[in-house]
Amino acid sequence: MSGFASIVRRFPALAGFAMLWAALALCVVGAPAAAQDSLPPAPYAYRQLDDPELEAQAKALMATLRCLKCQSQSIDDSDAPMAGDMRHQVRTRLLAGDTPEEVRAWLVERYGDYVSYKPEVKSTTWPLFVMPLLIVLLALVILRGRLKARKA
Repeated sequence: MSGFASIVRRFPALAGFAMLWAALALCVVGAPAAAQDSLPPAPYAYRQLDDPELEAQAKALMATLRCLKCQSQSIDDSDAPMAGDMRHQVRTRLLAGDTPEEVRAWLVERYGDYVSYKPEVKSTTWPLFVMPLLIVLLALVILRGRLKARKA
């Protein structure tokens, strides 16, 4: 017989106490996740700006920013609540007078380089640019070695 079952037989009130703690833990952990999707969308998440030029800048910028939840869609295409919040931030900051590059820099600072589909070359992103070249060079070296082995 398991240890927990024998303890519950001796102390039946302990089973109810353990169930109460388990239910409380589920409520504490699950409540924030459930609350996130129940919030109303941000004002500019689905509403376009009145100025067509600013909206065009916002759309162009949003097409180059990655949805952090979907990861394969831009925030312009995604229906995720987080993408809506990011669209709101882009439009609000453009309305406040920021340039698209300032908004991009702010989002990269806040969410990291991964948010941008156009990463800049810097100390944390240089492997993204160098590794494909190294893989191609390695493939060429292997191919050359195999061709030499066939001729010999």
